[in-house]
Amino acid sequence: MRIVYIHQYFLTPEEGGATRSYHLARGMVDNGIDVEVITAHNNSYYDLKIIDGIKVHYLPIAYDQNFGFLRRILAFILFVQSAKKWIKKIPRTDFLYITSTPLTTGLVGLWAKRKFAIPYLFEVRDLWPDAPIQVGAIRNPLLKRLLYALEKRIYRHALKVIALSPGIADSIRKKCTHCTIHIIPNFSDTSEFFPAPKDQGFLEKSKLKNTFTIAYTGAIGKVNAVEEILELARISQKEGKDFQFVVMGKGAQLPHLLQRAKELQLRNFFYFPFGSKQEVSKLLNVADMAFISFDHLPVLKTNSPNKFFDALAAGKAILVNNKGWVYDLVKIHELGFYFNPKKPVETLKKIESLAIDLKLLEKMQRNARLLSEDHFSKEKAIAHLMMVLDPKSKKGNFKGGAYTLTA
Repeated sequence: MRIVYIHQYFLTPEEGGATRSYHLARGMVDNGIDVEVITAHNNSYYDLKIIDGIKVHYLPIAYDQNFGFLRRILAFILFVQSAKKWIKKIPRTDFLYITSTPLTTGLVGLWAKRKFAIPYLFEVRDLWPDAPIQVGAIRNPLLKRLLYALEKRIYRHALKVIALSPGIADSIRKKCTHCTIHIIPNFSDTSEFFPAPKDQGFLEKSKLKNTFTIAYTGAIGKVNAVEEILELARISQKEGKDFQFVVMGKGAQLPHLLQRAKELQLRNFFYFPFGSKQEVSKLLNVADMAFISFDHLPVLKTNSPNKFFDALAAGKAILVNNKGWVYDLVKIHELGFYFNPKKPVETLKKIESLAIDLKLLEKMQRNARLLSEDHFSKEKAIAHLMMVLDPKSKKGNFKGGAYTLTA
């Protein structure tokens, strides 16, 4: 079987960030599938790399989170046009595996199906255009209608649709009643992230204290609401609590976050630049709890954040600020608790109790690791994907879990 994997932002563990596509593509290769990835990079030239058996085509299309709306749209369109050209150049494929965002990647699938009769599977990481519309990035009524029409068309023509959360699957089902939908959430790399005693050497090198630590690792954009952690840090410092709050990441809101921390004169807040998965693992190692945050928009309740699954594998208690499906998992499996940004003092009291009650902390951390192993391991996700690609194949040997059943 040959598959061309379309992902505009393909990343490896060494690069850091969202590495889902790397692991799924490598899983395909390990199961005997010939995989070619078409992606983009910020260099001014085309490049070809063989990464762990995956042939990766890097197209010269610059993109940055700080781009304005029109420049982002231009990058999306250029990628679609370039991807089409490369599909013509490479040997015919059996399937296209297309992942969003952006939604425009689906245009490649529609074109390939019409022109070459190549079926495509469409993976929905975030709900577009719901997300940019609710954030306020898209306001033009005509553009909204066009994007919603495109979304439905992409779903309708896909051979199968892969949703990353139950909420995303529900939304797709309302827009495409006949779609074949599978839920394959983001997953935990249980070999890269794992529970371990705090690394004293890393603490000293990073100038961190060996005290109760809450860490955020991920994007720092408008939709991530990372700044809400600063209010916890402020009240904690004011009340003389020996807690520390750590953020590792990058994004358009980073300057605002750091400026606000400076204005608050926080001595218990520490920032680390965006790093590889190995660096994220080192930071999570010295944390007791992971902060999982999103802006308070309905569409963001459906998110399947990488940082949550990394924290599960690392065996960390969870502090979540959004009552979506991640909150449901936290509540059902006793992983941590909810942070109401309007009641930070209430949350701080819970943190203080947790820091004192080590047995409860250890229980939450143990529950997190078990959940990652039982339902969200990388191996289970790959096995499920193999079943989706070829239901008759026994290679995947998939056994459905509570959160990865066919939708």
